[in-house]
Amino acid sequence: MIRFQITSLILAAFVLAVLPATAEDKKKKMKAPPVVSPSIHQNGDVTFRIQAHSAEEVFVSGEMNPVKTAAMTKGENGIWSVTLEAVEPGLYGYSFTIDGVKMLDPGNPSLKPMRAPKTSILHLPGDHLYDFKDVPHGTVHTHSYHSQPINRLRHIRVYTPPGYEEGNDAYPILVLQHGHSDSYETWTTYGKAHWILDNLIASEAATPMIIVMADGHPIPESYGDGRSDKNTEELRADLMDAALPLVEHLYRVKSGRNNRAITGLSMGGLHSLTIGLNELDSFAAIGAFSAAVPNPEAVKEALSDPDHTNAQLNLFWIAIGEDDFLLGENKKFTATLDEAGISYDWILTEGGHSWSIWRDYFSKFAPLLFP
Repeated sequence: MIRFQITSLILAAFVLAVLPATAEDKKKKMKAPPVVSPSIHQNGDVTFRIQAHSAEEVFVSGEMNPVKTAAMTKGENGIWSVTLEAVEPGLYGYSFTIDGVKMLDPGNPSLKPMRAPKTSILHLPGDHLYDFKDVPHGTVHTHSYHSQPINRLRHIRVYTPPGYEEGNDAYPILVLQHGHSDSYETWTTYGKAHWILDNLIASEAATPMIIVMADGHPIPESYGDGRSDKNTEELRADLMDAALPLVEHLYRVKSGRNNRAITGLSMGGLHSLTIGLNELDSFAAIGAFSAAVPNPEAVKEALSDPDHTNAQLNLFWIAIGEDDFLLGENKKFTATLDEAGISYDWILTEGGHSWSIWRDYFSKFAPLLFP
């Protein structure tokens, strides 16, 4: 009798388990739909959303034009939202601030590569040089390798121009370095250097070239100290004795210093100035975009022999915005160059320390290379 009762209970549990779920059961099990953000409307309006049930105040802020910061309103299910009207086409970084804490947009998978990611990407295509257009496109490759000179695991991105895979031509190399808060991926993911160069090449405004983008923080602890001399020296050793030899081994590259250039923004500008001026036998062109500048002692050999430096450099291009916080030290550095008798191109533009400036600088610098 006891055995029969136990069997009946097991059978009843099994029947309940396989019976079709009621509508109420299904409703309970259904996940809430994901919060989609941002939503881009046909009229140019953009709606941002984030779920934050217990938040007291939420803002969206970024590089959007015309609105830079906007308060968001709480709605159903704890979803905060705001619609910015008639946002101009462009490529913008933005973040949410929830009760004073800045963060990514969790509804947006497109984010700016950074050492401490907190910026999402809003791209409203227009007719910019950095937009994806119907032209032949190059390829962005990623390589990981052990750098023997500094005994570290390293990563680089390499851009090859349109038609590289189908042809046999060799190409010059541009080393393109990122800023202190960013990574080796930022120049393509957010700077769109590959699309800019695709469009320049398609219009015959720039020479097809290979771009090498290396991690500017070989010493992890250098994040927080973008002017670290030791970090710059490790980057130089890795670049000259590991990364560039790897690229030269894997890709068809033109030989000779006249087919090598180096540039970068902010901390990457410091790297390009320091490495470029100390490796004049390897680079014939140097650029610096809104650069942190080296101490004169770090480039003393180039300063002490201006005739040799001027003879070696086909292009020495320094650009910065009139509202950039690094303008003062750039002027001090160029005064040092003037005193030493070193020639350079000085470009002072509108704007501050921002990616909208650096994309523009790259679009102007690249056509000057490898004539």
